[in-house]
Amino acid sequence: MSRVVVIGAGVAGLATAGLLARDRHEVVILEKNDRVGGRAGTIERDGFRFDSGPSWYLMPEVFDHFFEMMGTTTDAQLDLIPLDPGYRVFRDPDAVGGGSGPVTVPAGRDQVTGLFEALEPGSTATLDAYLDSAQHAGAMAQKYFLYNPFTRMRSLLAPEVLRALPRLSALLGTRLQSFAARRFTHPVVRQILGYPAVFLGTDPRSAPAMYHLMSALDLDQGVSYPQGGFWRVIERIEALARDAGVRIETGAEVTGIRTQDGGDGTYVTGVGWVDASGSTHTESADVVVSAADLHHTETALLPPSLQTYPESWWARRTSGPGGILVMLGVRGTLPELPHHSLFFTDDWDANFDAIFGATPTVPEPASIYVCRPSATDPDVAPAGSENLFVLIPVPADVDLGHGGPDGAGSPEIERAADAAIDQIAAWAGIPDLRERIVVRETTGPADFRDDYHSWRGGMLGPAHILSQSAMFRAQNASRRVQGLFYAGATTAPGVGVPMCLISAEIVLKRVRGDHSPGPLPVPGSSAAMTEAP
Repeated sequence: MSRVVVIGAGVAGLATAGLLARDRHEVVILEKNDRVGGRAGTIERDGFRFDSGPSWYLMPEVFDHFFEMMGTTTDAQLDLIPLDPGYRVFRDPDAVGGGSGPVTVPAGRDQVTGLFEALEPGSTATLDAYLDSAQHAGAMAQKYFLYNPFTRMRSLLAPEVLRALPRLSALLGTRLQSFAARRFTHPVVRQILGYPAVFLGTDPRSAPAMYHLMSALDLDQGVSYPQGGFWRVIERIEALARDAGVRIETGAEVTGIRTQDGGDGTYVTGVGWVDASGSTHTESADVVVSAADLHHTETALLPPSLQTYPESWWARRTSGPGGILVMLGVRGTLPELPHHSLFFTDDWDANFDAIFGATPTVPEPASIYVCRPSATDPDVAPAGSENLFVLIPVPADVDLGHGGPDGAGSPEIERAADAAIDQIAAWAGIPDLRERIVVRETTGPADFRDDYHSWRGGMLGPAHILSQSAMFRAQNASRRVQGLFYAGATTAPGVGVPMCLISAEIVLKRVRGDHSPGPLPVPGSSAAMTEAP
């Protein structure tokens, strides 16, 4: 049993703390903000409740496994609603081919196959092969790569991996956009298959084709919604951590990681922190887990001599996009929009050049994502009103500024929000949308920096290009300080709520000295009994 301090109460911090407490460690979380959840936050105003972060519930098996590791089940913790349709794609009605109207993506492979066949006759066999490949890649990733601490490289020498090596190498050496373009010609089909790269924080022209596995998640498995929103997911993970004995201190800003030199190197002794009143404190620990932004942890909480990932390392990294978030309370109903919508620009390359190119700027028009949770959940908006969450991917640039309530944010942020509102109104056929807005909140890259210490104000973390994926991504343990570990989207295995849950399990493995590549056996299962010493 060790005394553990976890820095940050986002998804990864809460999950790591819960797993370690279940392993009989004494755990305290120090969170700088006045609430838990990190980027998976919530905003309440005038009867509207907005998720201010993740909104796609994908990779359900990862949630299932985490809840089982915590001694419960997903069914006991969440009320999941399958979404049908999964989402709708809107394009500029004035663009070439845009006048054919929106494309609604149904739930289930059979229905998706019918949609693709209607858009691109003769594509059924090609789509089946594409999704079969995506399923195989996803299964291999979970079994050998995502949960792997990469402390024993022989874990990658399993016969199944070696047999698949030629195919895996081809997927790693090909880019997602070209991989889809070789198989399909319809522009909307290509965009549907390429857009998941954005949720991985990268450009589909740069993402390895290995990430076509994402298409198996929404097109094959389907999309669900946790009733109550993602904030309900946070509430349940927090409750499970507290039930396991975790103590959570909010308003607790960690100012430094304390270390001591010993005969066998440098090891952690705790952290220094300051409370909301400005009083300083020291929390002793045998183990420190930083679930805060890795750049902040390494460059602000450690001296240069103890940094595994110093500023010079970050100078060679590629950031994922920044994000402008627009949360709208709207009077009246919006049947034109399903629960999830994607608004894709006709000039796909220009959109990504604006975000990731040499001279980054806010795209005009932008490819945006819109969530209408009130389509499924009556508790997120007053009766007779709608709740909209709009995500505008932009460059990771804090100079774009802050958001604010009711148009009070920085000029660049509010201009982008206005443009997105007008775009939704025009493309979805809601001409009076602007006049019906009764609540408006925006968030900009400077808010991500100030609220979460996000590197460059990025929304997600380092992009999932090949050199920043799997064993090439920043790993979950310091190479300079014994007992210092890392969890969250800025470290392995990557961005997104499922990846944060997996990073928590990788830290658990590191603390245990477990080198296995796949998910841990669930306590009490026959597999766990077999592997128990």
